[in-house]
Amino acid sequence: MTRALRIAVVCDLLEEQWTSMDLVAEMLLSHAAHDERVTTTRIRPAFARRVSNLPLGRRREKFAFNADRLFNRMWDVPRAARRVRQQNDVFHVCDHSYAHAVHALPADRVGVYCHDLDAFRCLFEPKKDPRPLWFRAMAKRLLNGLIKARVVFFSTTAVRNAIVKYGLLDEQKLVQAYYGVSQEFHPNPAPDLNLDHLPIRTIGGRPFLLHVGTCVPRKRIDVLLNIFAETRRLNPDLRLVQVGGTWTADQRAQIERLHLSDTVVQFRGIGRAELAEVYRRASLVLVPSELEGFGLPIIEALSCGANVLASDIPPLREVGGPAVSFMPVGDIASWVGKVTDLLEEPAHGPSPSIRLAQAAQFSWTSHAKIIVDTYLGMA
Repeated sequence: MTRALRIAVVCDLLEEQWTSMDLVAEMLLSHAAHDERVTTTRIRPAFARRVSNLPLGRRREKFAFNADRLFNRMWDVPRAARRVRQQNDVFHVCDHSYAHAVHALPADRVGVYCHDLDAFRCLFEPKKDPRPLWFRAMAKRLLNGLIKARVVFFSTTAVRNAIVKYGLLDEQKLVQAYYGVSQEFHPNPAPDLNLDHLPIRTIGGRPFLLHVGTCVPRKRIDVLLNIFAETRRLNPDLRLVQVGGTWTADQRAQIERLHLSDTVVQFRGIGRAELAEVYRRASLVLVPSELEGFGLPIIEALSCGANVLASDIPPLREVGGPAVSFMPVGDIASWVGKVTDLLEEPAHGPSPSIRLAQAAQFSWTSHAKIIVDTYLGMA
């Protein structure tokens, strides 16, 4: 009998709190566990607090933690990978932000999943994404690791096209593996699920718009807040729920300026079952991003039967298809008009059957199989 292929999976450090990257790793490991052709090992060293344990005072806490993040990611993770390279046949790096780990491994036996090009944008579009010298040096090391890898996985055609456009990789290395939808995301309400511990309880039975994700600039939270402020003029009971992000200073100032403090709720750290119920209760899910690699909240929302309105950009078009209402990026008036229309008459959006059918095309089982089959082919 042929021995099972041993795959070591390099995961993000949990302390980084990249929920989507943790999910990608978890889904690959859990689905590969049912494949008798392979065995898997998780590479995720314990987070070492070197700087944040020092008595630097409260004002330096963020700096200290970020210093520890950098050291753990750039030093400890490659070292942990190097220690097990003889015990595994191939290596899968779940997040391109850890592509520097390739330098510690036999590159001809390593694959990296490239989710988007954000980490490298400062190298080929420095005017659009100016960064300090240390960041550009780190990005260069990540990119060199990605280039060295035997295979690079990607999600949407938009990511592939960007890789090809900038001539970053040999096209023969590229393998598409869509994300999937976890089993918790379905249209059936969960009446026994208690959400009283979440800040969402403060909105009572009022209608609410929902945004899921981080608050980084490309997510265009400024647009989201302006859309909400304008829409509330006609819908004073409307509320906005933001899950997963942390307001920046500029965003907090915008909330104050628009007098939205009492109508906006933000929280983090909830489980998938709870998030699914929030999707189901939302009046409308908004995705106003100007750049995305995939747009995981879109298929999660659609799987829950939610009505979704998103920016008209290629990756979101590819993922949302006919199940999403698309609007021009940053066009506040157009967004407000469509949001108001869908709040008044949800049936003006794609039908529930179309939403569920679109989401059903995305499977973590398929995602894992493509990756596993690729490594078996390499072996």
